Amino acid sequence: MRKSIRKSAIRSMLLAGAFAVLAAPAMANQSGTAARNEALVREAFDRWAAGGSVFDALLAPDVRWTIHGSGPVAGTYESRDSFVEDASLPLVSRLSSPVVPDVHAIWAVEDTVIVRFDGAATTTSGAAYENQFVWIFRIEDGLVVEAEAFLDLEAYQEVVENNEPVTE
Repeated sequence: MRKSIRKSAIRSMLLAGAFAVLAAPAMANQSGTAARNEALVREAFDRWAAGGSVFDALLAPDVRWTIHGSGPVAGTYESRDSFVEDASLPLVSRLSSPVVPDVHAIWAVEDTVIVRFDGAATTTSGAAYENQFVWIFRIEDGLVVEAEAFLDLEAYQEVVENNEPVTE
């Protein structure tokens, strides 16, 4: 009986070791995917902070973007164009300076990247706009295909309701 238990224990250890060897490349690939996705998002936010656009290079044309909360802008947008036109433009058209992100943290696990940042700008009336954001991205082939946004929608709506849009 002791021989049987010893053989069973040895077999279990060999199987566990074989699993670890076989699983290591897949686990390394997942951490490689997470690192690539984190770098992609970090570079996009660096471009944004330097005055570039965060959405053009980062979002898939058919991105599904959900803004959580309540208010006129809350909801799900089924494309980059819809999100930009219906959710982003009402705010940015009422700003005299672009929103500048101040990234506090970026976390990545496999195909998911979470960004915690503050954004600040000046409205067309000269008032300060400040907000806090958490964006959660799911990335496929280097593009965000799903996004969720958490922010103070009251601060967003206050800018939209109390500032004239920039006309060009």
